[in-house]
Amino acid sequence: MRVVIAPDKFKGSLSAPDVARHLATGLLAGFGQTGLEVTRIPVADGGEGTIDAAIGSGFNRRTATVTGPLGEPVQADFAVRNSEAVIEMAAASGLALLPDGPTSDTAKTATSIGTGELIRAALDLGCRRIILGVGGSANTDAGAGVLQGLGAVFLDEDGNELPGGGAALSRLKSIDFANYDVRLEATDFVLASDVDNPLLGASGAPAIFGPQKGATPDDVTKLDEALQNFVDVLAEATGPQAKHAAKAPGAGAAGGVGYIAIAALKAERRPGIDVVLEFTELEHKLKGADLVITGEGSLDEQSLLGKTPMGVARAAARQGVPVIAVCGRSTLSREQLTDAGFHTVHALTDLEDDVQKCIAEAGPLLEQLGKHIGVYLAERTENKEYLNV
Repeated sequence: MRVVIAPDKFKGSLSAPDVARHLATGLLAGFGQTGLEVTRIPVADGGEGTIDAAIGSGFNRRTATVTGPLGEPVQADFAVRNSEAVIEMAAASGLALLPDGPTSDTAKTATSIGTGELIRAALDLGCRRIILGVGGSANTDAGAGVLQGLGAVFLDEDGNELPGGGAALSRLKSIDFANYDVRLEATDFVLASDVDNPLLGASGAPAIFGPQKGATPDDVTKLDEALQNFVDVLAEATGPQAKHAAKAPGAGAAGGVGYIAIAALKAERRPGIDVVLEFTELEHKLKGADLVITGEGSLDEQSLLGKTPMGVARAAARQGVPVIAVCGRSTLSREQLTDAGFHTVHALTDLEDDVQKCIAEAGPLLEQLGKHIGVYLAERTENKEYLNV
């Protein structure tokens, strides 16, 4: 019997590799006999955890010292396999890197320059296809920092170089591309993102995501104006496509890094889960499996919009493999879960009512759930009836 374990992280508790490891430990203990093969494939939806998924599928971990969101040096991991790289923006420019959390000041000054520097580090290793996973960003700078990290210089009307951050873009007068990395012309980019917001306006990056990063209503207005100025100056320097890109779905992703990915890097935008499942080769590895177990911390309405469990469930359905989900908690109805393709769902809250304990003790609780599933499978190795796991 072969079982594939393909979970996302349990946010705030366990990484996807840790979730898979604990489930596998419980599953094997519960099965209690030889003849069970467990394949662990950590996955993600393109945001935080994407590097773990890449490493788990055969990429090599690399580390670079880059500029953090507030200008401090940070150690950021990325993943490389042959000439392909996977970059997780949050590792260089994420909210989690703000020492005191998001504030009005950080909303205006946080920069994505470290993400540009990570791209350059991948180029130095010979990578010519780069997957850019965005999510959890601290910046609202329309990806201006990415260009700075790649060698562009932003100047005010007096010819002085501007600092990083979205607010400073209100003073942008020109962009010097003299030292811009020429290797980008021969590099293909994939923007792994499910966000379809444009860059500007009522549904743009400052208005929708700015408050999550500490922006006040006044900050949102000023940031939107500053980013509009950036678009205008970039269009003067590179052509009208820069203005068209601001309206493209996904331009508002990651504080506008989606915009610069589309406008300057000519990135192909794809759903994050599709990109991850492709490089992990999950569907191929599901062939011949008897069961797949997926999951994430909270299985809820947002999960149904294309999060990891749904992507795994669709891949399993195409291979005719039964799929069950394990989660910290579920707010979905039985009908919703069935319609989504899950035969059963096991939540940590089934074992422990205290949510804080579920978060703190997720590993042992996952092993308990895994053991329960393993016992059931051991009892049914002959007829393989998994629908009531």
